[in-house]
Amino acid sequence: MPTEEKIQAVDEMAELLQRSKGVYLADFTGLDVPAVTQLRKKLFSEQVSFRVVKNRLAKLAAAKAGVEGLLDALEGPTGLVCTEEDPIAPAKLLSDFAKETDGKPRIKLGILEGELFVEDQIQALAELPSREVLLTQIVTGLQSPVSGLVFTLAGILQSLVGTLQAVADQKQSEPS
Repeated sequence: MPTEEKIQAVDEMAELLQRSKGVYLADFTGLDVPAVTQLRKKLFSEQVSFRVVKNRLAKLAAAKAGVEGLLDALEGPTGLVCTEEDPIAPAKLLSDFAKETDGKPRIKLGILEGELFVEDQIQALAELPSREVLLTQIVTGLQSPVSGLVFTLAGILQSLVGTLQAVADQKQSEPS
């Protein structure tokens, strides 16, 4: 028989799953309490939520939210990591934290904007440069041909001005 607390927990989790751009399931087995606290602080600083979930309640919440693909990964100790902002930020944070703590937590899977990602794909996402770096690279790439065109046109104009000046000097030095 479901209790009012469990119904409320399922409703809150379903709402969180619907709002989130990125949802990750992580196995935090082997992390002690100070390490989990440190992980929570890092995630919180990036507006990413982390909660330990009961798999049965998480399955009900996923079904209620219409999120598919989570059911198989909801086995064993599970942490639900969600973000409403940058969907790749949790992958980077969890991956960096795992490097510091002997591969823990292990990301089971992720759903980014409705698309399912497995461990290897999430690792590849975590290794991408940040959004700001990618935007800078795009702007630089777009700016480069324009800058080259400006310098080329400026060189042509400078050459034309130099030629006209030489012609004018020659005309002045010629006897009339």
